[in-house]
Amino acid sequence: MSKRHEIKSRIATLSEIKGILNAMKNLALLEIRKLDIFLTTQQRVVSSIETASQDFLAFYSEPKLLSETFHQLWIVIGSERGFCGDFNKTLHQFVQSHPQRENRLLMVVGNRLCVKFQDDRHVVSFLDGHSVTEEIHTTLLHLTEALNQLHQQFQLEKIESISAVYYDDETYTVKLKQLIPLAKPQKRTAFSYPPMLNLEPSQFWTQLTDHFLYAALHEVFYTSLMVENKMRLEHMEKTILHLEKNEVQLSLNYNKVRQEEIIEEIEVILLSAEALSETSRPE
Repeated sequence: MSKRHEIKSRIATLSEIKGILNAMKNLALLEIRKLDIFLTTQQRVVSSIETASQDFLAFYSEPKLLSETFHQLWIVIGSERGFCGDFNKTLHQFVQSHPQRENRLLMVVGNRLCVKFQDDRHVVSFLDGHSVTEEIHTTLLHLTEALNQLHQQFQLEKIESISAVYYDDETYTVKLKQLIPLAKPQKRTAFSYPPMLNLEPSQFWTQLTDHFLYAALHEVFYTSLMVENKMRLEHMEKTILHLEKNEVQLSLNYNKVRQEEIIEEIEVILLSAEALSETSRPE
């Protein structure tokens, strides 16, 4: 009897876990649908700024940094929550697979990923991540504060480039994307005259770069969270399938144990009936 109750208790536990996983799966689906709308809009914004920068650079030279000492900043975007497979492990391996340079600085986003970079001396800042789309704005505010602190810390040096290390939604692989400086035009422009500016070229370029960095960071953060939720959805589906198989096997074991108990009860009844019939026979 105790064995059957133990199996029944395990089946109930698996059912509760499956319910929690189904709720997490539904939340991941909800985030994917929200991010699909956000990401499409943000990609159009980034594309528009890139087009404007291409028109500008076709006629104006990009301002040069005066410092001879440069640093490269990589913003590595991980996850705040787990249950997303090897999402953070692959990001960490990607960064480690590149030759470690002294001028490379790392900003790591997401507590799950921060744990893997605890001993990396190139990390200048650990930042809390976000669990849902609405929290990305807060994460970017914290990132802006960290960038301002970094600018004050490296007064004599300059940040030559800022790049993002994140998951690409199209290929499902980790991608290193340079955000600034903006890429120079590869093709000759079709316009004969430079764009009309209401600001000095250097001032215009500074403001355009700031706008692009802010828009591009939104895009990569949306993309990263999209892939994170897709991997979480896949992970949840595999886990739920595994639980269902275990639940079926436990149900079979439960029925088997119950049948054995019934057989034992029948045997006891038959033996009792036989013993009773023997005692009731006349001498």
